[in-house]
Amino acid sequence: MAKFEIYKDPKGEFRFRLKASNGQDILAGEGYTAMAGCTNGIESVRKNSQDDSMFARLVSTDGKPYFDLKSPNGQVIGTSQMYASTDTMEIGIASVKKNAPKCEVVDIT
Repeated sequence: MAKFEIYKDPKGEFRFRLKASNGQDILAGEGYTAMAGCTNGIESVRKNSQDDSMFARLVSTDGKPYFDLKSPNGQVIGTSQMYASTDTMEIGIASVKKNAPKCEVVDIT
């Protein structure tokens, strides 16, 4: 089953990642100094992932597709992994839309 994981990065900041049921990272959030900011980020993903216009479909400098999920004010909430094709990127977006609203949050800090 898909889940959000909250963890601390090497700088001591709180981060979240949305993991698919196969364990692969789908979306990673920015670093937050407080746990509350991180959990607010997760709630923003839950809400904004249901609006397709919040997904910015992008291409990296080496030509790989990826996406950002943005809030209504344009701030990036999370960034995906790099994908091999636009088709697999769209599958990743569909997975965020499907899983983010209802999956559990696991704190591994």
